[in-house]
Amino acid sequence: MATEKTQLKITHIDIYRFSIEMEPFTIATGTMNYAQNTFIRVHTDAGFYGVGECSAFPMIVGETQDTCLIMAREFAKLWTGKDALDIPARLQQLHDFTAGNTTIKSGFDMALYDIASKHAGLPLYQYLGGSKRETESDITIGISTPEIMAQKAIAFKNTGAYILKVKLGKNALEDVERIKQIRHAVGSDMKIRVDANQGWSLDDAVIALNGLGELDVEFCEQPMRTWYNDRLPELMKLSPVKIMADESVYNHHDARMQIQSGSCHYINIKLAKSGGLYEAKKIHDVAAENGVACMMGGMLESRIALSAKLHFVYASPNIHFYDMDTCMLGHLEDPCTGGVTYDGYKLNIDDAIGIGADADEAFLAKCERWTV
Repeated sequence: MATEKTQLKITHIDIYRFSIEMEPFTIATGTMNYAQNTFIRVHTDAGFYGVGECSAFPMIVGETQDTCLIMAREFAKLWTGKDALDIPARLQQLHDFTAGNTTIKSGFDMALYDIASKHAGLPLYQYLGGSKRETESDITIGISTPEIMAQKAIAFKNTGAYILKVKLGKNALEDVERIKQIRHAVGSDMKIRVDANQGWSLDDAVIALNGLGELDVEFCEQPMRTWYNDRLPELMKLSPVKIMADESVYNHHDARMQIQSGSCHYINIKLAKSGGLYEAKKIHDVAAENGVACMMGGMLESRIALSAKLHFVYASPNIHFYDMDTCMLGHLEDPCTGGVTYDGYKLNIDDAIGIGADADEAFLAKCERWTV
């Protein structure tokens, strides 16, 4: 006699405006003065909940904290009374309800994986079939003058950083000067990778990347706007620096098209773009099948979402690069309990079940909240 499949019914969902004060952070497309995050707890009839966090970055993904909060309430209505363990069905409900909105979808996706791994009594990385490995993050330098950026590079080097990620995309010639001064300041023993955040035209990208070619730059993320995706194969032939797709890849279909058209050497996976772990795994697998290495990236998440990302890294052998400094980029408070710890720029997490991180109750008490 067949046994009935276990279900965990979703009883209600708590939604929090999870704003984190931070020092201003500037990229090619704008400046963020605080982390526009949303935190959720998806409660089940088994007496435990799953946590999810997402970080809105309006000038990249097109969602704000307010749009995330509004959509979160709509999503919560869809899930009430439904089975939390049927992850594909729950996510399909969200996709059927609205296109896009991948940032807030990623928070809901994360909560389901937290529930599933807690139900299994396993840390999330073990639930996903992974194992721990050394994970060392880069540290990001926002756009400023070449002199200030070089000073920040020296300061990071003095704290033990080995890999710098430098934001560019304002002016091609000035961008080359920025990296020249940084390379001169830190010497040849540090890795430097750059991110133009779609800031260049094709002509500017050719100028900048050829100028960077002799400065030992590991790769350049997203040199041009996504509407120039058709020009990327041309840029790939003209650039001495390897190209990583970021905003050009939201889902595994984007990944397939970028790879098959010869438009990138690498792909940056971010949960806020993919809509969460479920689609991130599909991107990872498409890239792995084609020998295209990936990076784990992020927006301005706290250590809650960062913990989920580290679990995903442990379960994703084709992720070779780690841009996991999100809560080191000027966050002025830490709203997380448990979760990821830093040893310098190396990330670690214990074997608590699920994601292993939660929000601090004292911090939540200050947050605007909705229960659906």
